[in-house]
Amino acid sequence: MYKVVQTSRLYEQIVRQIQDSITSGELKEGDQLPAERELALQFGVSRTAVREAVKTLREKGLVEAYPGRGTFITNDTARSIQQTLDRMIRGGPAEGTVHLAEVREILEPEIAALAAQRVDEEMLSAMREAISVMEAARQDAEAFIEGDLDFHLALAEAAANPLILALIDSIVGLLREQRTRIYFIEGGPERGQYHHKRILDAIEHRDSAGAREAMRAHLRQVREDSREV
Repeated sequence: MYKVVQTSRLYEQIVRQIQDSITSGELKEGDQLPAERELALQFGVSRTAVREAVKTLREKGLVEAYPGRGTFITNDTARSIQQTLDRMIRGGPAEGTVHLAEVREILEPEIAALAAQRVDEEMLSAMREAISVMEAARQDAEAFIEGDLDFHLALAEAAANPLILALIDSIVGLLREQRTRIYFIEGGPERGQYHHKRILDAIEHRDSAGAREAMRAHLRQVREDSREV
């Protein structure tokens, strides 16, 4: 149904193709989009790119997502919580960086701790896959960053709280911007991978305290790298 996309702004092409399907009448109000994993396969992109595309479509009032049911074509023009949070967190470049760091330090250590308690094999597989993607993409910034985002979104899913997932979804664009800025700092990807593996190891062992501390260490590393940009 869809063409594999090839661009540095993957989600925009996904949005364009789905909008074209709506305009042509191929997709009508009430139709359900394929599941996230299926869309990622059809477009040949990461789940993170699909998530951001769906977020954009929601902001445009073209789709609505219902937990446990799926994502449906709609004519609703209400703007979503994702757009509101994104606008609130953004400011000038320096201010936005500080705000994002603070939000992550509040949320993500506890997300990791919950994930260690609630994770299932499907989410563990998603985390392992994301780390494998990053390992194979050390020289491919875009692929590495998408794998990084997928890892953090899998953690949010593993926490098994839809509000947590919605909050992390709402800042994916900001996370991508942050990761893109610090990717090219010498040793940045290697340091990130070291921390990702520590987080995953703690979660595999159902060690909530260890997962929380590993995430805190990771976010300290992100702060330090951000100062060098």
